[in-house]
Amino acid sequence: MPLNVPCLQNRRLKQLVERIDASPKLDAYWSGSNITAIDRMGINDHGPVHVRIMTNIALKLVRLLIEAGVTPSVVANHGLANEDAELVVVLACVLHDVGHVIHREDHELLSLILAAPLIDELLADLYNPREIALIKGEVLHAIYAHQREIRTLTIEAGVVKVADALDMESGRARIPFEIGGPTIHSVSAMAIRKVRLERGTVRPIKISIEMSNSAGIFQLDSLLREKLENSTLSPYVEVEGNVVGDEEKILHRYSID
Repeated sequence: MPLNVPCLQNRRLKQLVERIDASPKLDAYWSGSNITAIDRMGINDHGPVHVRIMTNIALKLVRLLIEAGVTPSVVANHGLANEDAELVVVLACVLHDVGHVIHREDHELLSLILAAPLIDELLADLYNPREIALIKGEVLHAIYAHQREIRTLTIEAGVVKVADALDMESGRARIPFEIGGPTIHSVSAMAIRKVRLERGTVRPIKISIEMSNSAGIFQLDSLLREKLENSTLSPYVEVEGNVVGDEEKILHRYSID
């Protein structure tokens, strides 16, 4: 499945995406990840559709931050460019869940094993050896730190962590809901109608989440909140959830400060 992300004027990102789209290894890892997640465990998508949605979210997040004057970590620490931060984010997104082909448990650590040689292949001749080594370290950090309880140390890793959490619209929850029946996870996820990213008025980024009912609060208050609190993005993001199109009177608006 083509990654289908807006590369804009980022020449290296365009070359990277072309290599990702043409990679039989990545295609196999994504397909195998969904066999583990969906066919064997009855949980939600961790394959190519999730990767494409998450990568587009992540690119929008990092570009909104840069527009607001936030300096990516590869720029501040390694003297690279904003465009290189986009490559770090994209690479981490496409590789963050490949460990599912081995097992769901500890898949973040398993992803590191499979991702490391792929990073070298995908970046070959796009950068010099030193730059490849630095970018590889940043990508692996973002993969490792997408675990909810692990604190991110870079802007790019924070972007990846939050983007992963924001692939929460109801379509992704339909499979576990239909296979496993109602749980707090599946019911709350089914309540998420739409996730929107835009420039904030108080902070650089505003995340607006539209819910069909207040069960969706679990996704915001438990899952998204924890990932935000353990990320470098928390100072730059405001979150607002709104219940629309429903007659319930329990709650209409919710925000994360």
